[in-house]
Amino acid sequence: MKASATTSMQFGQSLQMTPQLLQSIRLLQLDGLQLELEIRRVLEQNPLLELDEEPVANPVPERVDAAGDVAAFDELPESSMWDVRGASWSGDDEDGLQRIAAGESTDPHLRVLQRLASELDGDALEIAAFWLEHCDDSGYLAAPHAALIETGRTRFGCGADALETVRQRLLAGDPAGVAARDLRECLLAQLAALPGRVAGRVLARCIVESALDLLATHDIVALAKSLQRDEADVQEAVRIVLSLDPRPAQSGAPVEATAVVPDVVVWHADAGWRVALNPAAAPRVSINAGYERALAESPASAPMRDMLQEARWFTRGLSMRYDTLLRTARVIVERQAAFLERGEEAMAPLTLKDVADAIGMHESTVSRITSGKFLQTPRGTIEMKRFFAVRLDGANVSGAAVKAMVRRLIDAEPAQRPLADEAIAALLARQGVHIARRTVAKYREQLDIAPARARRRGARPTLLARAG
Repeated sequence: MKASATTSMQFGQSLQMTPQLLQSIRLLQLDGLQLELEIRRVLEQNPLLELDEEPVANPVPERVDAAGDVAAFDELPESSMWDVRGASWSGDDEDGLQRIAAGESTDPHLRVLQRLASELDGDALEIAAFWLEHCDDSGYLAAPHAALIETGRTRFGCGADALETVRQRLLAGDPAGVAARDLRECLLAQLAALPGRVAGRVLARCIVESALDLLATHDIVALAKSLQRDEADVQEAVRIVLSLDPRPAQSGAPVEATAVVPDVVVWHADAGWRVALNPAAAPRVSINAGYERALAESPASAPMRDMLQEARWFTRGLSMRYDTLLRTARVIVERQAAFLERGEEAMAPLTLKDVADAIGMHESTVSRITSGKFLQTPRGTIEMKRFFAVRLDGANVSGAAVKAMVRRLIDAEPAQRPLADEAIAALLARQGVHIARRTVAKYREQLDIAPARARRRGARPTLLARAG
């Protein structure tokens, strides 16, 4: 043996990802629509599987039902409880401005005109048609703005202000962002058009105005450093920006009405909270008993044996999904019962680890099973991720609860004397919640609420937030 030869030993652990485990993990993270498509695909490829047309009385494995607080399907409240209306585009159009409201065109610009027909007079509608005539298919101006202003003045014999007023109406219209000069103006118009108070909108506007180049790199750390903000806040603001449509004209196409189908139904009964899978979101798949018996009684080819094994993996994976989903929902409802009863200010601190420890699983499993899943509650359809709230440093309340307190105080403030951030912090301290002024400012911005001086009566409430 040569002295130069060296021998080293490496110790470590590795998880062997079996096909069955991979199947189960994949089923956990699918949302309702993805699960439906996956089940259809598997049923088409594996003739040994069949869809149970009638839901079984017990929607989950026996060991979960044994806890005694899981309802059978016949105990669920009326199905109308979880019917959620979706939004849809409507409107017909026809070639020619004079017949906008009567035809059936697929041209996106004519759809925009159709929606404006009842809001603008004839002259303004013609100017709107002029702007749209000079937009590309995505909704952006296809020529320099200044040149189009001059062309419009010559054509309509009006001033630049009249032309720009109509263009601004298009920018703020439905869909927002049409007739924008560039991507920045398009996204800013869509942010301004978001309904109500959207958490993170102020920071999202700041990103669009000054950091689009960094946004394009998807470098959250660099964005946070550039804007001097917390990475979590920047991440939320980036999510808002990425949810906007860079091709607004194309988004106006009619689509079918869609609705969120909750995965779990939660309701109050018998002095407690009841939790059950929504049968509409928990399709049951089983192995055809006749086929399985035939394969057991006679020798089967290798492909058929493989198909039977895959069928068993799939049904077990579905059972694991439903089991984990229901157990997770039960813990969430138990920990957030106060929120369900009293609202945002009662949101308790809750982490993925808390739930994982309660159900005896890993945090990654809880993360997968709560992504894209919804609970139907008396407070509406709520995404499961929303129930997780970070504990405020040095307090027994969550940041989400304190944010709701900040919103309540601002909603109740005198119009002539809006509360400064320091005053809000002092009022919260009287309620036993001690936070710094800068934390109040952070929550206020996340709620898309302007500083005190911009909230004074007569001031514009939200878009002046950054100016303060």
